[in-house]
Amino acid sequence: MRRGAALALILLCLLTAGCAGGPKQYEVTYWDLFDTVTVIKGYAGSQEDFTARAQALHDQLWEYHQLYDIYHDYEGVVNLKTVNDAAGTAPVKVDRRIIDLLLLCRELYDRSGGAVNAAMGSVLSLWHEAREAALEDPENAALPDGEALAAAMDHMDFDAVVIDEAASTVFLTDPDQRLDVGAVAKGYAAARVTEEEEALILNLGGNVCAAGPKTGGDPWVVAVPDPSGGEALTNLSLTRGAVVTSGDYQRYFTVEGENYHHIVDPATGWPARYWQEVTVLCADSGTADALSTALFVLDREAGESLLAEYGAQAIWLDREGNLFYSTGFTGAL
Repeated sequence: MRRGAALALILLCLLTAGCAGGPKQYEVTYWDLFDTVTVIKGYAGSQEDFTARAQALHDQLWEYHQLYDIYHDYEGVVNLKTVNDAAGTAPVKVDRRIIDLLLLCRELYDRSGGAVNAAMGSVLSLWHEAREAALEDPENAALPDGEALAAAMDHMDFDAVVIDEAASTVFLTDPDQRLDVGAVAKGYAAARVTEEEEALILNLGGNVCAAGPKTGGDPWVVAVPDPSGGEALTNLSLTRGAVVTSGDYQRYFTVEGENYHHIVDPATGWPARYWQEVTVLCADSGTADALSTALFVLDREAGESLLAEYGAQAIWLDREGNLFYSTGFTGAL
């Protein structure tokens, strides 16, 4: 995650007007949260009111951004980078919001059979470094060293993560283990900051979280992107809950004509190859975020079983362009 501009409020515009004297719809875009674009859309009586409302949400998200960052230190903040830096040394006392996120990560790790693993940061860091180097110097793009990947895979056991709720501490007992909550953090933060909101929708880098319907009761319409750049594959109807899409076209680099994306299969240490794109609808945004990653690295049968545990829905797009829908799919929440 990169901080970007200190307070990057890029756009504030009136989109549509309601009845005379009634609330109007506004939109704000930020660029400094979770290394992605954040769009907040909702209703307010005035531009000034919505600006203040959006800024309050931004400021809450910025706190989560700092806490879950594994790359940067912040003055006065004990974050996941702090935990990683202390691996094998001692427990680290952390904010309760880190404890709660890691407890969800543990649950998802267990239920998915390890398909979502926040303890595989040692593996993901090798792919991250390769991708960053490739983007800076495409002509010399290279894959991570195979031996280094194999060695890193020996240090991704979530049982080595000791979470002490009473003491509010986290301890990585394996000195070579690292946490990476990128598969869950954005969705989890989005869910938490919108819990008390109404008539608002938050898009945090493709993690779309709706807090109640539009003013007047209509649902929000969320488009499922077409990886080929065409029109939306389909539109979903969202009143309260989340839609999260994971795809092999979002963050990748190219080596000898082949693309290598950022969604790494914990079973192999290499980018998963089942699907082009997976979209999940779920009542909780954090869970939806994790499920979209899990389903991307699982076959459809295993994905269906996991969806059923959470009462979630999904759309799969395979590598030949075929669409599949989960059992009981309605396209609405």
